[in-house]
Amino acid sequence: MGVRRDISTAYHTTPLHRGRGWGWVCFCLCILLYSCANIGTPDGGPFDETPPKIVHTSPEFGAFGVKTNKIVLEFDENIKVENAAEKVIVSPPQVEQPEISASGKRITIELMDTLRPDITYTIDFADAIEDNNEGNPMGDYAFMFSTGNEIDTMQVSGYVLDAQNLEPIKGIFVGLYALEDSLMEQLPDSVFKTKSFDRISRTDSRGHFIVKGLKHCRYQAFALMDQDQTYSFTQKSEMLGFNNQVFTPTSKPDLRPDTVWHDSIHYDSIIMRGYTHFYPDDIVLRAFNEKLTDRYLLKSERPNLREFTFYFTNRSDSLPVIRGLNFNADGAFVVENNVTNDTIKYWIRDSLIYNLDTLELSLTYLGTDTLGQLVEQCDTMLLVSKISKAKTDKQLAEAYDNWVKEYKAELKKEQKRAKMEGKQADAEDEDGKKKSKKSKNDDDDIEIPPMPEEFLDFRSSSAALDPDKNLDFTFQEPIDTIYMEGIHFYEKVDTLLEECDFIFQKLSFPHNTYRLYAEWTPSHEYVVEVDTGTFVSIYGKRNESMKKAIKVKSLDAYSALFINLLNVDTCAVVQLLNNADKVVKSVRARSGKADFYYVNPSTYYLRMFVDRNQNGIWDTGNYDEQLLPEEVYYYPRPLELRAMWDTSQDWRPLATPLYRQKPTAITKQKPDKEKQPKNRNAEREKNKKKKK
Repeated sequence: MGVRRDISTAYHTTPLHRGRGWGWVCFCLCILLYSCANIGTPDGGPFDETPPKIVHTSPEFGAFGVKTNKIVLEFDENIKVENAAEKVIVSPPQVEQPEISASGKRITIELMDTLRPDITYTIDFADAIEDNNEGNPMGDYAFMFSTGNEIDTMQVSGYVLDAQNLEPIKGIFVGLYALEDSLMEQLPDSVFKTKSFDRISRTDSRGHFIVKGLKHCRYQAFALMDQDQTYSFTQKSEMLGFNNQVFTPTSKPDLRPDTVWHDSIHYDSIIMRGYTHFYPDDIVLRAFNEKLTDRYLLKSERPNLREFTFYFTNRSDSLPVIRGLNFNADGAFVVENNVTNDTIKYWIRDSLIYNLDTLELSLTYLGTDTLGQLVEQCDTMLLVSKISKAKTDKQLAEAYDNWVKEYKAELKKEQKRAKMEGKQADAEDEDGKKKSKKSKNDDDDIEIPPMPEEFLDFRSSSAALDPDKNLDFTFQEPIDTIYMEGIHFYEKVDTLLEECDFIFQKLSFPHNTYRLYAEWTPSHEYVVEVDTGTFVSIYGKRNESMKKAIKVKSLDAYSALFINLLNVDTCAVVQLLNNADKVVKSVRARSGKADFYYVNPSTYYLRMFVDRNQNGIWDTGNYDEQLLPEEVYYYPRPLELRAMWDTSQDWRPLATPLYRQKPTAITKQKPDKEKQPKNRNAEREKNKKKKK
């Protein structure tokens, strides 16, 4: 009781004391309520930006005498392997693909092939290993062990480029063969086609490769887009690259700059770090596809009654021979063939033949036999038109019906308009009125004229002409007859048209194209007139009359470029390219010079190829013949050409390494973005400062 009284006394001694006590309690309650009303997201601490680290491996890294096919890598945190099938490479190459799995803090690799004795194995992960939470990359990593008493640590590197356009090739295998015989100067040609690579790697998005685990002996390198997992060149369709370079891996200590970053934007310093530099590091393999030499009939098609086409897989020096089985093929066709005779189009002249829905014929041509030799083959075939005679007739009938409806409707409009204008009122008599009334009510008495003539379609070049170009006419059908007197060519002098000389000739390609050659003067205007019926097709179609004004551009609108080639083969072809890597102009170099006239002002690039056989086109290689593709070079910088400016440029194609030549702006295979820690802590601190 005393205790109670004391406590009661403590709280209720005086009114002053009583007020102070309750005030303190209310203050504490307010603070507590305010805190509860402003609950923030608890700070879970900084993000993990540390890459995963290996804490244990089985067997040990660099171990000798390994007998197990199972490799286990343990890390200090949970990890994942990104796109293992494409990024992880086991060398020497495995016939049966290894099983690679990631679970928790462990990566397990099980090699399915039997281990080979006395050899170094390399499991190259590239940048595939990341931590599982934040995706921080471990960086390039390769695990190595040996089944023998020593481990091979040498490596070489380089690039694989498309031989035709120097594009980096991503994901192509690079394989090495060892020349273990010290007397052997070069590998026999059969090795690449019969034996799997000794060591292997794969290119990244820059076309770059590193082959690791090499001995200190001589090697030769090959590139292969392997399609059957034999790691050897066994199919003609496989992209390949080779050269005759024999090299021996070496190394030496070296220094390279290393940037110490303060955050994702700012760096603290650049320091030089020591490392082992392996050589050679500049191997270049120019990859290409061989021309398919097997020749066979790929397909035939007859899109309409009047034409059909044969498609072959390869070239031939002669055309097929056609013998009609339900028609006479003598003189029945106009033939359009390309230079290689692998695409051949036939236009059927005679309506009695092309009105047959099905053409029965025998086709005799040169095809490849089982021994790879071109021999005469004969096929019997039926060519069925996709649009039948009945359907064609129906379409013509529908067109005529539409023409009749349109003509009658237009005639009625004209009669109504004439009546409203009073042109017929004064001349009409009673009989005329009856006839008019009858014609108005009876459409059968209207005389329908023939349908308008269907003229021959053709197109001509642009009306704005460069001084070094000529005017082309391209027709939709083969031309049978040209009446030259129907073509008129004039130069506009003041307000008068003065007739000029010209030449009008058929081009071998494109087909059905004719060119009007003339002397074009810059800034002058010309007129071409073509009378109706000047051109007549093999189906009797005539052209409609045409009048075309032509303006030859002024010299002030152009630029000129003069290239001086230094230390280059004389049989070079230089090409001016646009920003899409497409050829704008092409010239053959003469005495080390390539001149481009009448160039429209813009940004351009330069490519050159060594035209060894001087046929004017780039030619690919052939492994069996040990024929490398024709060399291609790019000028490494863009050229800005301005109107009324002549630009002269020296070019040493061999001065810049091949893998650095093609400008980034026109390189389609862009490098993948290099994996970096996400720097989420710096980003969080930046956001905190913004909120303050």
